[in-house]
Amino acid sequence: MDEALVNYLKNNLPPVDQWVRDMEEVAKEENIPIMDPLSMNFLMQLIRLKKPARILEIGTAIGYSALRMSEAHHYAEIVTIERDKHRYNQAIDNIKKYGDKADIQVIFGDAMEKLNDLPSDKLFDMVFIDAAKGQYKHFFELSRPLLTENGFIVSDNVLFKGFVAEPETDNKRLKKIAGKIRDYNDWLIQQPDFFTTIIPIGDGVAISSKSN
Repeated sequence: MDEALVNYLKNNLPPVDQWVRDMEEVAKEENIPIMDPLSMNFLMQLIRLKKPARILEIGTAIGYSALRMSEAHHYAEIVTIERDKHRYNQAIDNIKKYGDKADIQVIFGDAMEKLNDLPSDKLFDMVFIDAAKGQYKHFFELSRPLLTENGFIVSDNVLFKGFVAEPETDNKRLKKIAGKIRDYNDWLIQQPDFFTTIIPIGDGVAISSKSN
């Protein structure tokens, strides 16, 4: 997206509370990946419209997106999984500090294992995938049976800084990740039981809704 247009959109985002700015500043200082403002605003609007009662997040980081999702829908129950101990502890602290009205449960561990441990009788209306890019397909497959009949899955960073469209780069690591994300996108849009749309906002957001 054109930089001038991106700046225009960012300048027209709704105002945020001080705690949001504080968390964004911490993430910037510590180089912690959180959802960019445009994508976050889009996700919050989607939650306001759909009003999911239960949300599963894969990739907590410092708790920023979990708190913002709760801000968009105060009555949502959010379960979020984080495998990095330091970030898990940061998320716990931030949720205690800023989420006095939030119903957020943070699970420590590898999502590849913890998703199998979640009770099968408590389904989710929405799943948000924002963790290890190379594991997106596995996260999606493990989340699929945890969805309600009208549930949907949101995947962040599916355009990966544009490298999915222009994979030529001297950075082997970026090229490898871009290839995995591109493979995930190709696989995702071919799933017969889901309708998927990729929104070119922020770093790319894919929305996959069940085709009932």
